[in-house]
Amino acid sequence: MTTFDKREKVFEDKYKHDQELQFKVEVRRNKLLGLWVAELLGLSGADAEAYAKEVVRADFEEPGDADVIRKIQGDAAPKNLDLSEHRIRKKMDELTAVAKEQIMTE
Repeated sequence: MTTFDKREKVFEDKYKHDQELQFKVEVRRNKLLGLWVAELLGLSGADAEAYAKEVVRADFEEPGDADVIRKIQGDAAPKNLDLSEHRIRKKMDELTAVAKEQIMTE
């Protein structure tokens, strides 16, 4: 294996690791977001956990966060909760930092 091949492999491995880390952080963030929304919806215990899993699953519908935001807003509307896209995205940003810290310390 040449030096170039070794270097290429290192970069590929780092990219793969970074992508896996980003995926784990997003899943954890969505779970934390789901638990936050569950609390606002008045859910607790197993119901809150189940709702958080629904939020995580919603993220697999399409690339980006729009599917998660749409789900949360759809669930919040019947309860007259003020969950604007801006408020949800702000909470997502906060929870991304929390999720990353949690993943890195595991």
